[in-house]
Amino acid sequence: MSPFVFNRKLASFLLLFLGAQAAMAQTPPPASDEPELVEFDTAKTRSIAVPALVAPSPVDTPAGNSAALGRQIAEVISANLRASGVFETQGPNGLRAIGLAEVTAPQFGYWKARPVEQLVQGFVRVGGDGNLTVGCYLYDVGFGSETTRLGFNVPPRDWRRAAHKCADAIYSRLTGELPFFDSRIAYIAESGPKNKRIKRLAIMDSDGANHRFITNGQSTALTPRFSPNYKSILYLSYVDGNPRIYVYDIDSGRQRLITQSSGPTFAPRWSPDGQTILYSMAVSGNTDVYKISASGNGTPVKLTSSPGIDVGGSFSPDGRQIVFESDRSGSQQIYVMNADGSNQRRISFGGGRYATPEWSPRADLIAFTRIAGDFRVGTMRPDGSGERLLTNSWQDEAPTWAPNGRVIQFFRTAKGSGKTSIWQVDLTGSNERQLPTPVDGSDPAWGPVLP
Repeated sequence: MSPFVFNRKLASFLLLFLGAQAAMAQTPPPASDEPELVEFDTAKTRSIAVPALVAPSPVDTPAGNSAALGRQIAEVISANLRASGVFETQGPNGLRAIGLAEVTAPQFGYWKARPVEQLVQGFVRVGGDGNLTVGCYLYDVGFGSETTRLGFNVPPRDWRRAAHKCADAIYSRLTGELPFFDSRIAYIAESGPKNKRIKRLAIMDSDGANHRFITNGQSTALTPRFSPNYKSILYLSYVDGNPRIYVYDIDSGRQRLITQSSGPTFAPRWSPDGQTILYSMAVSGNTDVYKISASGNGTPVKLTSSPGIDVGGSFSPDGRQIVFESDRSGSQQIYVMNADGSNQRRISFGGGRYATPEWSPRADLIAFTRIAGDFRVGTMRPDGSGERLLTNSWQDEAPTWAPNGRVIQFFRTAKGSGKTSIWQVDLTGSNERQLPTPVDGSDPAWGPVLP
């Protein structure tokens, strides 16, 4: 069982805990099991205040004092919501400290005067088992009412996950969209001179925290992808100049070989059920798309056979189709086929070349890199209609989707220096930001929301 727990019984416990405090002014009404979504215009930013979470009887933990954690959790919630591009956040810096009684009895008059439209308040308590109980409450300031509440019980080391879960719940409650903050990103960490880059596999939280290098850089690592169950990472490695596809087990630190070749190999990708791996391989001068069992056993199945270069992109969320790129028409374009290789058809017809297609987890869009002088990231529908370009820099490429299908991550190469960095943009194309990484970064891969 995951050490991270959220349930409605715990939400009820939060009320009992708060109600037992002498300073409690009122008991909030029980949260509805099926709350109605608040109508929310995602094209307009809304203001949210996030004061530091209250820590009654502060206690030291392996992750720090609970009072300090209350402020840090608020900082992460505020930063998550601000980074979404939907909210303007205040706090916790610059906001007054609230008392425990205010957690469930906000001073709405004070917050209306700031002014803010939404308010997030909560508390952090250390239990007898050493775990943290984190209470998180969302209020509509204008209506003077509670919107939702959540309770989390986590080991102190997972306090950031509690913050992400709280931010996810607020984001989903107010926008109607699926969550994405409590997720991780795999990417290629790059260092060294432009003509001799060291490329290591690395992972981090969706906001760049908890960064960890996975490989040591002795062999080049490329194009990582999280497995659907988050337990492993699929990636391509060049050892002694020969490409090998590995699956790295995150918990054990061990990896297993899926396939190797003396010819160029590209872009390994998981099927949605984690049972199949898609990749491309060059044989006798022709590059085709193959699939193989994720166990590494069995014979690879070739899905394409047209003369030229066919490079696999990704499966559709239902596993029935595959989007890929091919130059069979004379230039690099995007094609879609059935998962067995049948019914191959071109869907991109705009100017320039198209590369690195990736299907949205919502199945409604395909992200791509368009190359027409500059490299730009865009989206189109699975039938090729509705093409839109979201970025406008010198070299943006290799899009990967947030688990909610509403934010895209990619990497940007600086002109002249060759330095790479990880960026993200939402589907409006207006909220673009860089993610912090300790070294240069490329080939990002966004994993699903953590359980």
